[in-house]
Amino acid sequence: MLSLITMIINGSEFVRGAQGRSCGKSLLHVGVLLGTALVLTGCGSSMTSLGSLLESKTAPKDIKGTPEELYRLGDARLTSGNYTVAEKYFEEVDRQHPYSPLARRAIVMAAYAYYKDRKYPEAISGAKRYVTLHPGTKEAGLAQFIISSSYFDRIKNPQNDQTATRKALKELKVLVRRYPNSRYVEKVKNRIKIANDVLAAHEMEVGRFYLNNGSYLASINRFKTVVREYQQTKQVEEALSRLTEAYMAMGITNEAQSAAAILGHNFPSSKWYHDSYALLKTGGLLPREHKGSWISRTWKTVSKAVLPG
Repeated sequence: MLSLITMIINGSEFVRGAQGRSCGKSLLHVGVLLGTALVLTGCGSSMTSLGSLLESKTAPKDIKGTPEELYRLGDARLTSGNYTVAEKYFEEVDRQHPYSPLARRAIVMAAYAYYKDRKYPEAISGAKRYVTLHPGTKEAGLAQFIISSSYFDRIKNPQNDQTATRKALKELKVLVRRYPNSRYVEKVKNRIKIANDVLAAHEMEVGRFYLNNGSYLASINRFKTVVREYQQTKQVEEALSRLTEAYMAMGITNEAQSAAAILGHNFPSSKWYHDSYALLKTGGLLPREHKGSWISRTWKTVSKAVLPG
């Protein structure tokens, strides 16, 4: 019987183990010994000893075996951290025995081994193949998680290109939408928040650059994106304050007042609101909503801002 495999999430990785923490390793090793003993009786000279199979850093060129034997070998190599060999064994299950019940599971396990090996394109390709062929199976959520994780793990800081972040966000949303009961959903929801915050921070980085260089319209467009698309991130307070600053610099006081009013209503204790309030006062103005403002329409309704003391 195959060793039991449980996938759970710990940080950005999976934790694998057999049922029963105290005896998991021994059960796995027994399974491997039983399975590989069968392989040794039926294969060629390249597979002459159990020790060479389990200790070698590369897989034999002419791997042969039953689905159970190959899967056990892949499982053992994955457990030991030899992901490159694990990839090969899992792929051989699917190649040699495409109609075996284990072939389906081997596809997603090969993708997982690639992910652990940081071979992200291969992990994404394998996992996408799985969800295309088997979208309704219990491992489909795991495959989708591998896809999203392969992008998420490559997210860069806000100063850099955010292509991986956008792709990660897209795939994370797919998981929540298609597999709402997946064990990975809560972790994914938190990652969605992180990805949104990184994208908002990137917009702020570019917006501040334009603002500091006097390109007010270009900076406003960046801050607009934060207000429209990333209202739930921590970046929105500064975005509203920077809009106040940019609009004041351009002499568009109604938009400056509206930005400050919304900032004051939603974040009355924010240092960004105090800065915006002080800036308006230098022009003899106070925070006030203007119904025709795009900011007011974006936030739908705005109550009277709280004025700092």
